[in-house]
Amino acid sequence: MSEQSGSAISVDHLTRRFGTGADQLTAVDDVSLTVAAGSVVALTGPSGSGKSTLLHLIGAIEQPDEGTVTVDDVVVSDLRRAALARYRQRVGFVFQRYHLLPALTVLDNVIAPVLPRRGRADHATRARELLDAVGLAGRERALPAQLSGGQQQRVAIARALMGAPGLLLADEPTGNLDSTTGGQILDLLLDLRERHGMTILLATHEQAIAARCDRLVRLTDGRVTEDLDLTDGEDPADTYERAARLRL
Repeated sequence: MSEQSGSAISVDHLTRRFGTGADQLTAVDDVSLTVAAGSVVALTGPSGSGKSTLLHLIGAIEQPDEGTVTVDDVVVSDLRRAALARYRQRVGFVFQRYHLLPALTVLDNVIAPVLPRRGRADHATRARELLDAVGLAGRERALPAQLSGGQQQRVAIARALMGAPGLLLADEPTGNLDSTTGGQILDLLLDLRERHGMTILLATHEQAIAARCDRLVRLTDGRVTEDLDLTDGEDPADTYERAARLRL
């Protein structure tokens, strides 16, 4: 598989509102942050704090009402439709609900997002390489219903990597999994980062997951209320204890 480099991200005074009048909700409220290329950042906070919306804004699934998202010196929030579509092809998405197509095999689920590009044979070769990388070699012909939750999430990760993204956005990727399987999924993501240099942003409620990231950003009511570097050279056990004291 080809190597890719991670994407650098800059979010400047980002705001996203839903609804109007008295029913208006500010999901992301004047958020500014930068993310270094190749880093792994955990977005934490209670349900409704704006984690998913922030990921959607960075991934251009939604557009901001105010502020900008800049990725690799490109102002994503200013892109027109065609350029926006090209940008989305450079971003990998992983969701809590795996969103696999039940009638398609594992191999075809991985290939599905990129079928309009190049030939199927080229895609199949890369998809098999990715399935091998996520530990699912030999399961190409299985249907999603024949897989465990952890295996389905591995398929979703392989699918997200088909476009060789520099940026992976993961929204509660371990939320439907037991702690052991969730730890294995994070192991996989961290290994992929080491091998391919991707930048990873993941939303999580789980202390054990957040504590293994490079950085922890906590959101409350759409605002950044904590920004903690977890790579300052302290013992990993101390890092875990410090992160565990935060209310995720």
